Amino acid sequence: QVQVVESGGGLVQPGGSLRLSCVASGAIASIYNMGWYRERPGKQRELVAGITREGTPHYKDSVKGRFTLSRDNTKIDLQMNDLNAEDTAVYYCNADARVVSYWGQGTQVTVSS
Repeated sequence: QVQVVESGGGLVQPGGSLRLSCVASGAIASIYNMGWYRERPGKQRELVAGITREGTPHYKDSVKGRFTLSRDNTKIDLQMNDLNAEDTAVYYCNADARVVSYWGQGTQVTVSS
């Protein structure tokens, strides 16, 4: 089994920054891609940024140039800069084992003045 633990959410003012961290542990040899998704109230969960086992990231268009995703084995960090109200959501870390995906419990990010 794989356990996924997230940290780093919180309240930040518009234009501010946060860093989200995620660690997958357990049967980590099965993990390939990892990423961060977010879910805004009344909206579908969406991929924000993903990263391959080799460390190649890809981003949702609206966060390009503001967010940076990095990976060290099965630990990923999402540096979020210049945050705005549209970034307010519950953020979920995902670890893809191809046959099955593992999810963290979610961490709240609120951008408000």
